[in-house]
Amino acid sequence: MVSHSGLITVMQRAARKAAPRLRRDFNEVEQLQVSRKGPADFVSMADKQAERTIVEELRKARPDWGLTLEEGGQVPGDPDKPRFIVDPLDGTTNFLHGIPHFAISIAVEDPRGPQGKPEITQALVYQPLTDESFWAEKGRGTWLNERRLRVSARRSLDDALIATGIPYLGHGDSERFRRILAAVGPEVAGIRRFGSAALDLAWVAAGRYDGFWEESLQYWDIAAGILLVREAGGFVTDFRGAEGGLAKGEVLAANSELHSKLHRLVAKAVRG
Repeated sequence: MVSHSGLITVMQRAARKAAPRLRRDFNEVEQLQVSRKGPADFVSMADKQAERTIVEELRKARPDWGLTLEEGGQVPGDPDKPRFIVDPLDGTTNFLHGIPHFAISIAVEDPRGPQGKPEITQALVYQPLTDESFWAEKGRGTWLNERRLRVSARRSLDDALIATGIPYLGHGDSERFRRILAAVGPEVAGIRRFGSAALDLAWVAAGRYDGFWEESLQYWDIAAGILLVREAGGFVTDFRGAEGGLAKGEVLAANSELHSKLHRLVAKAVRG
């Protein structure tokens, strides 16, 4: 039995309490009348209900902590205490279309990190349909349920499977994405777009993907995934190889060898 802190237990309990309703709602999505309003409204309600359930559990355990919520915005807490960062349904469009690839993402950010900068100290990405619980704690590694995870050991781009996100409906910079894709595509074994950044990063941590890049994300999409990859031995930066762009939703993740190679390609493409 793998031991972890009580905080991970709290986060897993919150995610698992929200999961049955999400599974039930997911199974009903396909039965809804196929209209633009019906399913979209239904999924929005599922999203909010999951968030309410998660928040109830987290606040029960840590009532004085703040929260950053996808649906509910900022919930203030003691500024000297950590905060929870919650995305109750990452992969909403997949959920809406009956595609079984979405997750609950919960991260803990401590305001008293190194050099006085906030840092993510606990992370959970939970897939309700598969019961896969990807979790990590600062300095204690990344785990899938009770199995220790490591990032891929591949060293060559031509063996690498890379995940990404594609701009849509005015979301993201299509021209910049086209340049990055043109730079990365010819160098790698394959590129995938599955539609959940939280799971993409969890899968990098698990070695399923060898790398991942995307931009124009929200911080709650990637906060947990950043720690999962790092504690699994990987590197996570923005496109410039720094930290600054992470809070703005720009992320590049891989093992150390592939990260440096991807970074060179992406940074050159970004400069145009």
